Amino acid sequence: MAPFELAQPGDLQEAIALLDAEDTRALSGGTALMLMMKAGVLRPRRLVSLRRLGLERIEANGVLQIGAMTTLGALERSSIVKKAWPVITRALRTLSNVRVRNVATVGGALAHADPHMDLPPLLAALGARVRINGKNGERTVAVEELYAGYLENTLKRSEIITRVEIPPLGKRRAAYLKCTTRSADDWPALGIAVVSDFQEDIRIFLSAATDKPTRLTAAEAVLTKSNFDARQAAEAALSQVHIESDLHGSADYKKQLLRVYLGRAIHEARSAVH
Repeated sequence: MAPFELAQPGDLQEAIALLDAEDTRALSGGTALMLMMKAGVLRPRRLVSLRRLGLERIEANGVLQIGAMTTLGALERSSIVKKAWPVITRALRTLSNVRVRNVATVGGALAHADPHMDLPPLLAALGARVRINGKNGERTVAVEELYAGYLENTLKRSEIITRVEIPPLGKRRAAYLKCTTRSADDWPALGIAVVSDFQEDIRIFLSAATDKPTRLTAAEAVLTKSNFDARQAAEAALSQVHIESDLHGSADYKKQLLRVYLGRAIHEARSAVH
């Protein structure tokens, strides 16, 4: 791994200023970044640690607010999350392994932009928004707007994800399912999130089979209060999206997974207990 400078700013504005330079990367948990640096894929001259910025809080006042430096393990163990957003707790239990979850952070997982990640499709289906700070001030975007393509996010050079905000589930029910071709905590061949009140409101996001978390609007249009035909919805989804082959499965294999897992995710969401 190439040598680098480590900066440890004490406040957000100092971190933003340090990041506004070439060959500089933000360091949150570092679980993905360090692997990419060891492989020579990334060779930043400077890493800017975000550990001293006070971004680790989990709060809920109707809306769930998660600081970007909250570890996935802390999120998994949060009683606040388990009580009102239990689908997040369930999803995290098969995300990588305990050691990774105790280091990896929510902000880092979102910024990494690997389409195989579990949190982005689920948070997008939940209607989550991301608060971002940079040299031009603060902005808020929907989770799905963070992604431009495979390993490509829409963050500007000086920008830092500071918080994730998730609306209350209300009468909606939610499920996230993934299919892995090896161990249960492996990268998925396909991930699918369903959030619905099973009346009028439904949001479905697909991941791992596409180059970024993708909303299946064609499938949503098929599914109505009087017609929850998952097979018909899956065929509509397949007509909308381009399914990608990768090491976890061919495009044809993933198309069949979508046909199966969309129905399973809808069934699990229907059966979910708040």
